[in-house]
Amino acid sequence: MAGYLEIRGLVKRFGEFTALHDIDLDIAEGEFVCFLGPSGCGKTTLLRAIAGLDPQTGGTIRQRGLDVSSLPPAKRDFGIVFQSYALFPNLTVHDNVAYGLVSRRKTRAEIGRRVEELLALVGLPDSGRKYPAQLSGGQQQRVALARAIATAPGLLLLDEPLSALDARVRVRLRHEIKALQRRLGVTTIMVTHDQEEALTMADRIVVMNHGVIEQVGTPQEIYRRPATAFVADFIGAMSFLSGTFEAPARVRVGALAFGVPPQDGLAAGAAVQLCIRPEDVQVRNLPADAANRVAVSVAELDFVGSFCRATLDAGAGVTLTADFSSNLMRDLGVELGRRLEIALPPDRLRVFAA
Repeated sequence: MAGYLEIRGLVKRFGEFTALHDIDLDIAEGEFVCFLGPSGCGKTTLLRAIAGLDPQTGGTIRQRGLDVSSLPPAKRDFGIVFQSYALFPNLTVHDNVAYGLVSRRKTRAEIGRRVEELLALVGLPDSGRKYPAQLSGGQQQRVALARAIATAPGLLLLDEPLSALDARVRVRLRHEIKALQRRLGVTTIMVTHDQEEALTMADRIVVMNHGVIEQVGTPQEIYRRPATAFVADFIGAMSFLSGTFEAPARVRVGALAFGVPPQDGLAAGAAVQLCIRPEDVQVRNLPADAANRVAVSVAELDFVGSFCRATLDAGAGVTLTADFSSNLMRDLGVELGRRLEIALPPDRLRVFAA
């Protein structure tokens, strides 16, 4: 899909090290996209290339049809918020937000109205005369956000903007940033290593690893239909069972055989990883003919507040995890050593070449 931002064949090298390998990506106007991945995967390098702060070695970047690949940052249409806020400590909140407007030679009255409007928008209407040091971390991040959108850029870039905040403030600001982005309709790219942040905020997620894109999709697609074993492992919890593929739709794990959806591109006898998420393991009201029914014993129980995560032993070295609600724990009398019958629904199983 062509879109507001089009990236083609993007490569970034630092000496002999290639940080980005032939990146192709389209981002639609008004979309909120998260670059997600572990440290060193290339997500921040890609963001900086888009901004022109760390120009690419090869490839092109087009914004609204204009090739910006070789333009300096000042000539590109974006606002940016860094993890460290990067506010000017010697300027008031008002002057921090007004900084970009002053450089564009707006009148004092225009600047005053715009700053007042932006501070109200980010929930800090009475903080204009304060200095950054007088604000909390969450308030400073709001000021940085107001400064980034002051000039009404077409593209908003967020470089791990919440990672320096405590957990409660982070959760609150997630919702505020997403609500603000929807209200403004500004195309937004956020870099994060926090999967929960990406799943709750993004319209689409770009999962990266070792300088390549592993998968692009909605949060639901990424979570429910991971395209690679890396994505399956990185997003959410997942049990991996090593087995052998038996064409056309069966995987053998030790003495156990599991029906799976038909697999393309796998030969009989291929070593595979069979995957299932803990919440997809069925244990209550199983019909007698339930597919992939297995007898297990409860080997470990970890209390996680509203549910317990159980390690289940199917024998012969085969273990997997399952999430049991408090109600299920009580109703079935689940405890360490308890024998249970479970089922692994075929449509919830994923198969990847080992």
